[in-house]
Amino acid sequence: MGQGQVVCHHDPGPNNVVFRGGKPSAFIDFDMAAPGEPLEDIGYMAWTWCISSRPDRSPSAYQAVQVRLLAVAYGLGSSDREKMIRAALKRQELNLHFWKTHLANGAQTHSACTEEIQDRIDWTQREMTYTQANQTSFERALE
Repeated sequence: MGQGQVVCHHDPGPNNVVFRGGKPSAFIDFDMAAPGEPLEDIGYMAWTWCISSRPDRSPSAYQAVQVRLLAVAYGLGSSDREKMIRAALKRQELNLHFWKTHLANGAQTHSACTEEIQDRIDWTQREMTYTQANQTSFERALE
């Protein structure tokens, strides 16, 4: 992966992808696109595509394999792989801050209602706790 900033999507989760035949074919919703480090988006993708605390998702050991596949698919070198889970945690922190800011502003700065925003805060906190609890396993998979 090259060095320096690129144009990042900043929300490259499954909710912003068009699927065709069950496979991702295009990213949509570029309203948050801005310059950033590539690991910002890759960390976000690791979180939203590979890592999940939901009980109906695969166990953390399988999620660790998925994180590794993402790193391989993006051609990450060892230095970037070492930073990948920290990048996912950073994106979770930023997501938490984003939604808490909207909640503090009375949900007037976003189309989601107060209840939806609180749900997103709660979800992000659960995901962050889960990622932290499994951080060692995820990082080992990236060695």
